[in-house]
Amino acid sequence: MSAIKVIEREVLKEKPQGPMGFGQLFTDYMFTMDYKEGKGWHHALIKPYQNIEISPAAQVLHYGQAVFEGMKAYRQGDDIILFRPEENFKRMNLSNARLNIPEVDVAFLLDALQQLVRLEQDWIPAGQGESLYIRPFVIATEPYLGVHAATEYQFMIILSPVGAYYGDDQLMATRIYVEDEYVRAVRGGVGFAKVAGNYAASLAAQTRASELGYHQVLWLDGVEQRYIEEVGSMNIFFVMDGKVVTPELNGSILPGITRKSILQLAAYLGYEVEERRIAIEEVMNAESVSEIFGTGTAAVISPVGSIRYQDREVVINNGATGPVTQHLYDEYTAIQEGRKADPFNWCLKINKR
Repeated sequence: MSAIKVIEREVLKEKPQGPMGFGQLFTDYMFTMDYKEGKGWHHALIKPYQNIEISPAAQVLHYGQAVFEGMKAYRQGDDIILFRPEENFKRMNLSNARLNIPEVDVAFLLDALQQLVRLEQDWIPAGQGESLYIRPFVIATEPYLGVHAATEYQFMIILSPVGAYYGDDQLMATRIYVEDEYVRAVRGGVGFAKVAGNYAASLAAQTRASELGYHQVLWLDGVEQRYIEEVGSMNIFFVMDGKVVTPELNGSILPGITRKSILQLAAYLGYEVEERRIAIEEVMNAESVSEIFGTGTAAVISPVGSIRYQDREVVINNGATGPVTQHLYDEYTAIQEGRKADPFNWCLKINKR
């Protein structure tokens, strides 16, 4: 692939010193490209991170055509790696198709991302639980007040150095609130896609859960409101009689990259894994549920210390991280950070500048 044009920044930002939080700091540069019907994707550019200008009539503001992804870059000693970026861009095309957004070229974006991260390599932190969070997204920019698929789009990648999602305590046990009034998605809808509207629809329930002292919302299916689907920012797993179990993909659950990886890793480590429908009553009443944990790019693996459904709360493993959760976390992060061999070829090494 040919080098992408770079517009140099006159003055570079000062790199962060100390705690970074999550998603609050942004690097010097961003990647952008435009789409116009009849011309396709064009004008790929790396330029200084800056505000964007769109028309007040841009269709994303009125009809919600917006898709995004999340991935990370890590330091492995002197090396820089991306973790399964091709899977993210493939999933982005599934989301694009659902919102009638033009497909992006996966191979081109993989190359563009490597060029951007190589340029910004000094922003990749090296502390425990730290990484460079990568946010690709697409928005509809055509100025038109009418409901149809837009004819103009902008694709962007921005970068953010981050610490652990839950702060210094990377494996902090989260408290989960089961939502039984609102629904997030139904089969045939957009639940399987990573679209902005899914997250907007979750905010009322998340606010209520937070007011009650819970960290995350666990969503049930949108038809019977009985079967477990996913948490607001994570897929969900249960350890039942030593078996690693997660809800099966059904069209309304996001096919998480971390979810997919943990299923593969757990099987490799000798655990029996299962994907199936899981009723909330089974989890609340089964003594066989010894551990619960969530998986996602941001939090990686997050143990669940308690779960509340209606007027009942169940404490899991005395509120502590369980042995299976800890084992999977240790093995998974060891691969990401280069402390153990990568038997799956998940890590894409970037040549340093």
